[in-house]
Amino acid sequence: MHIDRIDSLQALAERVEELGFLPFFRNEIPGFSIEEHTPARLWFSETEDGPWEWKGPVASNGRCVYGKFFKGRAGFISLRWFPAFANYRRDGYDFDALYEDGFAAHKDKAVYDALQAAGSLLSRELKRRCGYGKDGGKGFDTVITRLQMRSYVSIADFEYQMDRCGRPYGWGVARYSTPEAQFGEALMEEAYRQEPEESRRRVYAYLRELTGAEDRMLAKMLGDRL
Repeated sequence: MHIDRIDSLQALAERVEELGFLPFFRNEIPGFSIEEHTPARLWFSETEDGPWEWKGPVASNGRCVYGKFFKGRAGFISLRWFPAFANYRRDGYDFDALYEDGFAAHKDKAVYDALQAAGSLLSRELKRRCGYGKDGGKGFDTVITRLQMRSYVSIADFEYQMDRCGRPYGWGVARYSTPEAQFGEALMEEAYRQEPEESRRRVYAYLRELTGAEDRMLAKMLGDRL
């Protein structure tokens, strides 16, 4: 597997579209991450932007989906591959059907419904609407990660506070959405016509060819059970 150097926002966007799947951090498959192909100086530079600054613009460019899709860890999936990935992760269910059949928790439904109603919400606003926070419920991170792992929730962008000169600072705040709200309901229509197991086979066959890894290692990287 060869991945070209990632040293700019444009290079990151190009790698995501080229590869189809790209985890943010190093993982069970050596060399298959943004972290391993980005110069070390760009991760926490005070003078140059790096992956932390690039991830928001790439997530919001309309050509890929970003979220915690890889064993609870973040990464990108191109729009070319996301429908098949989501179809097998969702086991062919839209969220309402999943909940009605008893395969989703009430806490998950509350968060999903809030996002569906609003279209997108910053994490702090989503927590407030769903009763999480200092004096509220616990476990928001578990719920939002589970919804991303099942591909019902994505991160549409990151938003920053501004200093007096209008410059962003601090850590970006995640703006959560659903893939359907980001890209339209038609995104999943064709994928839902395929059996989830066939979608899973397609994704695994592609990743085997891309990375040279066996299914056992791919499953560990993805957080799947074989």
